[in-house]
Amino acid sequence: MPAPRFSAANLALLDRRKRASLIQELFRLARLLDEAAVARVAGAGAPTLRTSHTALLPHLDLEGTRLVDLAARVGVSKQAVGQLVDDLESMGVVERVPDPEDGRARRVRFTRRGFQALLHGVGVLERLEQQLAAAIGRQTVDALREGVEAALRAVESGALAREAPARAPRRRR
Repeated sequence: MPAPRFSAANLALLDRRKRASLIQELFRLARLLDEAAVARVAGAGAPTLRTSHTALLPHLDLEGTRLVDLAARVGVSKQAVGQLVDDLESMGVVERVPDPEDGRARRVRFTRRGFQALLHGVGVLERLEQQLAAAIGRQTVDALREGVEAALRAVESGALAREAPARAPRRRR
């Protein structure tokens, strides 16, 4: 049996640091809520979406979004977004239509069925929020909303300066 790649002490250190990171915990919370929402939507007879699909949906403008812009917003390759759009298109959630500003380009937009599914999904999120409020208190949820909205405004306004990429250490010869 091969030796473990990482020591128990290093794994414990990583776990402590991840749990101490607010942003890491927000990522974890978002993943768990997304999984709960996807499971509930699937149980209601809506199109069977995966979490990779739901990561794409908030980035779609109602009037349509070019694939290249969608890829940039999601932070993945155009090919990866294209595969997700293909999936959603086969489910009848989105469609590709000519871009009115550029006849060579196409936009991805919600179909009527997709828009109805989107409304249903938002309803599922509202019910999840109600359950969360019942579990941790409405005041806590309201404070969380205020904090998240303030953080969004700060990040969207450019409050997080980009850091220069870390340079890899030079190898000795």
